[in-house]
Amino acid sequence: MILTSALPVPMADFPPSPSTFWQPLVNFGTVEILGMEMTLAITRPMVVMALSVGLLSWWLVATTKRAAVVPSKGQWFTEKVYDFVRNDVARDMIGSKEFMRFVPLLFAMFVLILANNWAGIIPPIQLPTFGRIGFPIALTLVIYVVYHWIGVQKHGVVGYFKFMIPPGLPAWIAPAIFVLELITFFITRPLTLALRLFGNMFAGHMLLLVFTLGAWELFTQGGFLTAVAIPAWIMSFAMVLFEALVQFLQAYVFVLLAASYIGGALADEH
Repeated sequence: MILTSALPVPMADFPPSPSTFWQPLVNFGTVEILGMEMTLAITRPMVVMALSVGLLSWWLVATTKRAAVVPSKGQWFTEKVYDFVRNDVARDMIGSKEFMRFVPLLFAMFVLILANNWAGIIPPIQLPTFGRIGFPIALTLVIYVVYHWIGVQKHGVVGYFKFMIPPGLPAWIAPAIFVLELITFFITRPLTLALRLFGNMFAGHMLLLVFTLGAWELFTQGGFLTAVAIPAWIMSFAMVLFEALVQFLQAYVFVLLAASYIGGALADEH
């Protein structure tokens, strides 16, 4: 059976509002910052993120502190994950000339996203951190700053904006293309990068919740419906396996697109 992180909502709270889902583990109250009231609290996603960082740090140190030419099983596994990001993501998308300096960033993001995604199906956590929009936004901001920064370093401020216009365009259409490229570089890319990860993690978590609670409701009804709950639970287990694949793919797609944006900013031509 899949354990869920959802808490029962009293009928009086329907229809639910944002405050219904605000259930911090520790609430320190509100403070005023720059004229705005902000709540200081520790939430479950924050704890899961901190745990993942600690476990990933332990894993990387434990499997590499005694690195050898003939690797141990732990070192071999770590190297395979690193090689996957290095060769199949960074080098392919950025190019063999400048990709190495971005490998640590892409590797760190891949393992961090994957660990937090898989937390959504691992009992007793079962909470995908990136199903909370603030976390995908934070990672996207890092990529957003990096690819604009290196683009300006490569082409200069004026040259970076000129770089957005493909060469050879007729003069009459160039302004329209420039506006579209501005929207793409500064709005569409970061928006879709964050929302894609958030949407898939949130929707997958809700889908597992629906299957599990639906099966439980059938089981508690008695009679024929109790028997129907068994295939519903089997289906929920199948959905867990499918969700594990989706979670891996979303971590891969995020770093793949991040590498693509970095590689595009470093290209000599649009």
